[in-house]
Amino acid sequence: MAYAKIKQPKLADVIEDRIESMILDGSLELGEKLPAERELAKQFDVSRPSLREAIQRLESKGLLTRRQGGGTYVKEALREKLTDPLFELLNTHPESQYDLLEFRHALEGFSAYYAALRGTAEDFDKIKHCFAAIEDAQKNDDLELEIQSVALFYLAVIEASRNVVFLHLARGIKPLLEKNISDNVKQLYDYPEVAKKIHQHRLQLLEAILSKQPLVAQKASAQHLIYIEESRSVMLREESSFKRELGRF
Repeated sequence: MAYAKIKQPKLADVIEDRIESMILDGSLELGEKLPAERELAKQFDVSRPSLREAIQRLESKGLLTRRQGGGTYVKEALREKLTDPLFELLNTHPESQYDLLEFRHALEGFSAYYAALRGTAEDFDKIKHCFAAIEDAQKNDDLELEIQSVALFYLAVIEASRNVVFLHLARGIKPLLEKNISDNVKQLYDYPEVAKKIHQHRLQLLEAILSKQPLVAQKASAQHLIYIEESRSVMLREESSFKRELGRF
């Protein structure tokens, strides 16, 4: 019986697959500039003609774009498929922030679970670094920096889940997440005991992930967001009651 020959993959095909995988797993971010052709060929240990062919194919697919005299970039417009004016509309309506909290329950809860399950040492270092940045911002009483650091902390947890759908979804709606975090912090941090509790919850989440306890991490994420949601609801009722009282005078 004659067996068909196994065709060796063309080098340009291998390079193309490799770059696509790097875009998919977030190693190459949207809008990021690729190294110069000479350097990239050296990193991949391939010939420049093969590399050039792979890049041209990725350009035709709409994944890469060349800028005249400025190099080759991962196409920023790829994110436009994930974000649109609707997100801006959601961002400007306070009621939608509660819906976003519910969405975060799912995204961050499962991300925490998988981060604890399959996060790497590098992932854990990044999460710890982000958490330390939160504490530094708190010590320096820099609220805006703390908000940015909190957002980066949750994104680091999502990245550590090693789920590329979670990763790109989170990056795509990053402005929504940042707005939600900012609203929560600015409203709840007026109450020191609430701010302290929120920080304790984040610490519990961090410890559960670092100790590789998926279910504990998922539960810690849920408790954290439930507490935020309940605290905001209580404060909203108190504010409404106060306004009604003022209306009587």
